[in-house]
Amino acid sequence: MKRFEGILICTDLDGTLLREDGTVSKENMDAIAYFQKRGGLFTFITGRMPYFAADIYEMIQPNAPFGCINGGGIYDHRKREYLWRRPISRDCLDLVDLAYEKVPGIGIQVNGFEHLYFATENSAMVSFREKTGVPNLVCPYREVQEDFGKILFGDEREEAIQALAHLLPTHPKAGQFDFIRSEQTLYEILPKGTNKGSLLPRLAALLGIDMKRTVAFGDYNNDVQMLKVAGLGVAVANAVPEAKAAADLVTVSNEENAIAAVIDGLDKGTVRL
Repeated sequence: MKRFEGILICTDLDGTLLREDGTVSKENMDAIAYFQKRGGLFTFITGRMPYFAADIYEMIQPNAPFGCINGGGIYDHRKREYLWRRPISRDCLDLVDLAYEKVPGIGIQVNGFEHLYFATENSAMVSFREKTGVPNLVCPYREVQEDFGKILFGDEREEAIQALAHLLPTHPKAGQFDFIRSEQTLYEILPKGTNKGSLLPRLAALLGIDMKRTVAFGDYNNDVQMLKVAGLGVAVANAVPEAKAAADLVTVSNEENAIAAVIDGLDKGTVRL
């Protein structure tokens, strides 16, 4: 039996595997290759849609399908197909109407399973495109035809994000959905019960991995449930307090080769599942 056989590592991307400049360190790349060569399964679970995680996939070459849409899908990049997905009800558009009316200037995206649509523009949406490299596909949110994966709002004003967080759960249809802050400037509507933590057991079962043998890395609020359910939840040093509180272990920051540090610990026995 190989050293890491039967172990699944899943990592968040932004703020965790990725450094602030969007790159992956050589130390992390080498550690991932070492882990995989010795029987481990390595992949990521991200809020991104598959079509703007492709460059990262090609860079790190995970040897398992990856989780996407903050728990709304499992995607096999090699086959270019979803293995599982959970669309969000179009009733969410009633909540989008409320946000559009009550939070002037809020940026609105509709994330389909194949394309991402920019419905309203602001500086947070411009920054999002610059960071991810997605095209500026403009479409009013009620005119998007494909199934929705999630709704994403963006704003660089903290008061706008806070207003959304208080407003949306008051809508009569809010019980159909979950709400999560995925980055400092981003707030999302997801199907009820959909999060990275609900996806990890589904992915582990698909791969035949015991949940006790799973390792999850994260840094933000949308990683909290994943850190809680994993056999070993690891927060990076730059994580928000909520993620650190949910983790079993707090390691070094995303700028200090966090994935490599934990793989080294697993190899030496100083980190245990």
